[in-house]
Amino acid sequence: MKLDILALAVHPDDVELSCAGTLMAHAAQGMQVGVVDLTRGELGTRGTPELRAKEAQAAAKVMGLAVRENLELADGFFRNDTMEQMAIIKAIRKFQPDIVLANAIDDRHPDHGRAAKLIADSCFLAGLRKVETTLDGLPQTAWRPKQVFHFIQDRYHTPDFVVDITPFIERKMEAIKSFSSQFLAAQDNEPQTYISSPAFFDSVVNRDRMLGKMVGVQYAEGYTSAKMVGIRSFADLINEVT
Repeated sequence: MKLDILALAVHPDDVELSCAGTLMAHAAQGMQVGVVDLTRGELGTRGTPELRAKEAQAAAKVMGLAVRENLELADGFFRNDTMEQMAIIKAIRKFQPDIVLANAIDDRHPDHGRAAKLIADSCFLAGLRKVETTLDGLPQTAWRPKQVFHFIQDRYHTPDFVVDITPFIERKMEAIKSFSSQFLAAQDNEPQTYISSPAFFDSVVNRDRMLGKMVGVQYAEGYTSAKMVGIRSFADLINEVT
């Protein structure tokens, strides 16, 4: 299946927190969107990998994804090395996305920045025909996404552009809440964490509200890009209401 947009993220729930609205907005335009999680999040303080997998599929339904897969790389211990790169290259060639959304280039969680570099490097390598891969015993065709954009996570980065997600903010919150083991967690026998409190959940919504306000919409998600971003028409720009 060819995808228009593929979000590659190191942990199940990274996408929900950071680019779920963008994926839903483009799915509503008839585009094919999907997610590949790099790890099962097995080092997370709360929950289990098995529970996280069920939560990820529940969130996928909320977001209307065409596909969601998990590469099962080692949470916390993956490297930007051959094995990890080849796994991502195979996924990129399998889904042939035009646009890849990836982890933040630098963040509170060290996995995020490390994954950002790994994903970006793998996107480049996936376009080299002499890097040979197979799927189901058949050779894959080289494929390089046209753009790689990095979403904003815990640390604030000034975005190069934002995407209006106002019509999808409620569904984004529903997708995040699909990870009930991680967010808005009631007092239970598991330890409370940085992300399990209502304050963290509110901070995600408030970030989207702040980014939206900066361009004159209610809610937006922000992205950084290593490449210059171009437009074909000024009609594509959001006109801020005065």
